[in-house]
Amino acid sequence: MNIRLRELRLEKGLRLKDVAEAMGVTLRTISNYEAGIREPSLDMLVKLCKFFEVSSDYLLGLSDEY
Repeated sequence: MNIRLRELRLEKGLRLKDVAEAMGVTLRTISNYEAGIREPSLDMLVKLCKFFEVSSDYLLGLSDEY
């Protein structure tokens, strides 16, 4: 997921801070997700999918379709 999350963020021209604020978490949390240090909870996964308008399968790397 970490690669997809970073790609989506950069595609939309967003900073780590932008995503963190939208998700209600710290910048470090989003950075850790992108680096593969931490995995988001199920609730956070849903929030990220809604925010980026992609499926969980896409974000998790199980599908190449949004």
